[in-house]
Amino acid sequence: MTDTPKLLLAHHLKTLKLPTVLREFDKVAQQCAAEGLDHVQFLARLVELELIDRERRRSSAGSRPPSSPRSKAWTASTSR
Repeated sequence: MTDTPKLLLAHHLKTLKLPTVLREFDKVAQQCAAEGLDHVQFLARLVELELIDRERRRSSAGSRPPSSPRSKAWTASTSR
C-alpha cells in the first residue's frame, strides 16, 4: 500500500473514532494474508477487536468514580 491511501485511511479512521482499527489494521491484514483469509474475514477480525477494546474501555471507565456533572442552575448563576 502506498503512503497516500494509508494516510487517507488513517484520517478516516480517526474521524470515525475507530482507534483500534487504526492501530491494528496493518498487523491484522498481514495475519489474514498469511492465513489466506478473504476481505470479509479480515474486516470481521478488525471489527471484533474494536468491539472488544471498546467493551474493555467502557468497563474500566465504569470502575472510576463519576465526575460531578455541572447543573444548569449552577452554570447559569456563575455566568452572570
